[in-house]
Amino acid sequence: MKNPLTYAIVGLAGMLACSAMLLAQTDLPKTQQASGVRSPWKYYPADRAVGDGGPAPKRDLSGTWAGPLSGAGVPVFREEPAPPMTPMGKQLFDANKPLGKYSPAGTNDPTVRYCDPLGVPQSDLSEIQGIAFATMPNRIVMLLEFQDTWREIWMDGRALPTNVGGTGKDSLDPRYNGYSVGHWEDDYTLVVDTTGLDERTWASKSGYPHTVDAHVQERITRMDHNDLKVTITLDDPKLYTKPFVIGTVYFRWVPNQEISERLCVPSEVLEYLKEMGDPAGSDPSAGQAPGR
Repeated sequence: MKNPLTYAIVGLAGMLACSAMLLAQTDLPKTQQASGVRSPWKYYPADRAVGDGGPAPKRDLSGTWAGPLSGAGVPVFREEPAPPMTPMGKQLFDANKPLGKYSPAGTNDPTVRYCDPLGVPQSDLSEIQGIAFATMPNRIVMLLEFQDTWREIWMDGRALPTNVGGTGKDSLDPRYNGYSVGHWEDDYTLVVDTTGLDERTWASKSGYPHTVDAHVQERITRMDHNDLKVTITLDDPKLYTKPFVIGTVYFRWVPNQEISERLCVPSEVLEYLKEMGDPAGSDPSAGQAPGR
């Protein structure tokens, strides 16, 4: 059995691109490897969708998709730089210490240290090994492989809430995944707008902060039967001087529609940090790295 902690720590550092392929092959019993038998319960990165698969069905994202670091040959995600920040935004950003610069011992990333939920939009950007969509009469459910989480995208025409985090009796509580509504821009692009995000989450693994009033927009485009892309824009005037695109994530159709279980288990993270992560220390010059 693969250790979920490996995906929680090593995966967040972006070093699983090659390991997924190797694990898929070596996890099979030798008799199955020799005979070519494939379990219907397992995701095999080597079994990739071929070509574009033909035209995409109209207004339908249903199915399971492999993303970056999945071993399915999907391009690695490249995060775009943020625009100039307001004084408040810079203060919050400077307080965040991402794993990539500070190591497990020095980071204060709440997911790395405590297995806290990634939230929106980071759930689109980090640890996306695979996603799935299921359509219901009044909503689309988005299923995320990392942490086995799910989101509701309401398609019934409701407006986004404006009273999240307030003190009134009808105010709504912030949520890790916020409150999401969607509409089809055309037959192949679903536009998802989200607000009401819990401020404890980061917008990206680089430590971009956000407020509860942030507006995240995801443009989910099914380019053909086998290819999907998600472009994420963040608008948060309290922290950033203008809206900006965080980046675009690409996905490929999974032929057997299986994805793996990728869990961040708190007890295992605590054990790792105690035995290995914290004793290893962190780079004291990380905070002065160029571009920070």
